[in-house]
Amino acid sequence: MKITNMMKLMVAVWFAIIGIINQATAQTVWLDELDLSAATQGYGVPMKNKSNEGKTFTIAGENFERGFGTHAVSSLMILLEGKAASFTAKVGLDDEVKGQQPAVEFEIYGDGKKIWSSGIMKLGDAARPCSVQLNGIQKLELVVADGGNGNYYDHANWVDAKFETSGVTTFKTYNPIASEPYILTPKPSDKPRINSAKVFGVRPRSPFQYLVAATGDRPMTFAASGLPKGLKIDANTGLITGVLAKPGTFKVTLTAKNAKGKAEKQLRIECGDRIALTPPMGWNSWNCFAHEVSADRVKRAADAMVKSGLINHGWTYINIDDFWENHRDSKDQSLRGKLRDDAGYIIPNSRFVDMKPLADYVHNLGLKIGLYSSPGPWTCGGCVGSYGYEKQDAESYAKWGFDYLKYDWCSYGNVINGLPENDPYKVSSLSYNGGGELATAQKPFKVMGDYLQQQPRDIVFSVCQYGMSDVWTWGGSVGGNCWRTTNDITDTWVSVKNIALDQDKSAPYAKPGNWNDPDMLVVGHVGWGNTHPSKLKPDEQYLHISLWSLFSAPLLIGCDMEKLDDFTLNLLTNDEVIEINQDPLGKQATCLQTIGDLRIYVKELEDGSRAVGFCNFGVEIVDIDYTDFAKLGINGKFNVRDLWRQADICTIKTGADKLDIKVPAHGVVLYKLTPAK
Repeated sequence: MKITNMMKLMVAVWFAIIGIINQATAQTVWLDELDLSAATQGYGVPMKNKSNEGKTFTIAGENFERGFGTHAVSSLMILLEGKAASFTAKVGLDDEVKGQQPAVEFEIYGDGKKIWSSGIMKLGDAARPCSVQLNGIQKLELVVADGGNGNYYDHANWVDAKFETSGVTTFKTYNPIASEPYILTPKPSDKPRINSAKVFGVRPRSPFQYLVAATGDRPMTFAASGLPKGLKIDANTGLITGVLAKPGTFKVTLTAKNAKGKAEKQLRIECGDRIALTPPMGWNSWNCFAHEVSADRVKRAADAMVKSGLINHGWTYINIDDFWENHRDSKDQSLRGKLRDDAGYIIPNSRFVDMKPLADYVHNLGLKIGLYSSPGPWTCGGCVGSYGYEKQDAESYAKWGFDYLKYDWCSYGNVINGLPENDPYKVSSLSYNGGGELATAQKPFKVMGDYLQQQPRDIVFSVCQYGMSDVWTWGGSVGGNCWRTTNDITDTWVSVKNIALDQDKSAPYAKPGNWNDPDMLVVGHVGWGNTHPSKLKPDEQYLHISLWSLFSAPLLIGCDMEKLDDFTLNLLTNDEVIEINQDPLGKQATCLQTIGDLRIYVKELEDGSRAVGFCNFGVEIVDIDYTDFAKLGINGKFNVRDLWRQADICTIKTGADKLDIKVPAHGVVLYKLTPAK
């Protein structure tokens, strides 16, 4: 067929009309026009057209009027339904955090797959352009990930951010994770059940304190047969105290009895050179009170530990974090005073005054008590640290009766970078540097570790330096009983997820007396001085507690103990889940199989069983028939028990049977597989 000039003209006109129609229906949707309240972030709230501090966006000196101001780590989910053609923006760190060393990575995920990344960005980097094609994308996620500095000052901006669409005028933001709390664990029986650890370590001639933690109706009486010479049990409280003069292994039968029945449990006491033979369990003041901690609040937390019944499930430590010391330059007069006496011994601030009566108060409740310091001249918050006074401080802790020390790197970076050791103004921005060299990283902890072991009482030593120089490979050699493997946690999904996915590398080094610490539990009311309910959704909290138990991690509650709701209390009182954490074998779970977003963690237990966590890190429900038991190192016939529901599920034979697994988004199914007879 011959194409005439008239036909060519008609085709040209037609395409011109289509173009005009497309231009007429094309729409620009700005990110700041969407509902940003669905975003989750490390601190504060999402900001529309303002920086994290409510100011005009400024990146490397350039101002921007429109955008989304957030605080890493953060995530915003947007439902596109295939109706967006493209997304463009500029990204960068806001200049308002001058003097710090923030670092982040901006990422974009389309339908679960990463489609763009900024790479690591630091303060002062020019705004980096972002442009992605979105044809067919149903769900988009904008993420600001940690750049490796701990998230403290990461004010991250998505500016001039907009979508080009085919006529759509807005998009829905959402959080795909269920938000309604639900309780899985049944209430404890009226009959006695002993929940305390099966093994306990103590050094010869150190004060011995072990509480037989038990649920069940009160009054309850306690007994312990086979106690070695030097120990006695209080029949009314179940508290075992005394002193063991010589090393040895002692097998004791614990008994708890009430009107409804009787329970027994075997306890192995190891008197030698190791303590903390199971991961420490307790509470720390930082994630709720931060700089506002006081002796009164510590006492109230201890009282709440008892009143809530947590003490009956093995929760033991009440740990005071930073700000019990005097501060270098605070305007708060309660934090100002003489730092040390003439002999160099530290003087608590006026909120605490006398530490020994406080320790006695906590001990009299059947609990133990912990403290905080830094190997540098100043703590993270600017209070006096232990540098140059390690011996006096260790002696003070023992004299006061403390049982735990968290030792936080902070201003030791000043020392090794040749900066003034007694900087009168602030912890330098270089204070976190220097821990990458092994000898430097080890030195301050070895000094304090040696002094702690010279004291006439056992003090659990928590090495807090965020995983520098692979601390898990040497933490035990400096006297550490646990060590942080990560930067500080926040109550956001991205924070918990990133920390969890980074734990396998340290797993081989976990053992009784030496524990990897992925930081505190972020459930309940947290807020670092201004509390709010945890931003983690209920399924995320179940996953969080499950993984920390599988990891044999120290379990340190970070919430306001006087604001425990039923959901949080239920999370923290499942004795079968806690027993996984406290298993005497001391193995840390690792991920043995990945199926899409499902990661399967397996932990070997002392009795030959396996704890298996089916952990869903994706945003869609996982529903599978599972048969790959050989990949989990499991073979034979096993009884399957759901630990959160405390219910027997079935008996399976590997190679013949399947296990129906249904895991909610960001959720977990936690099973114990016990060899069947």
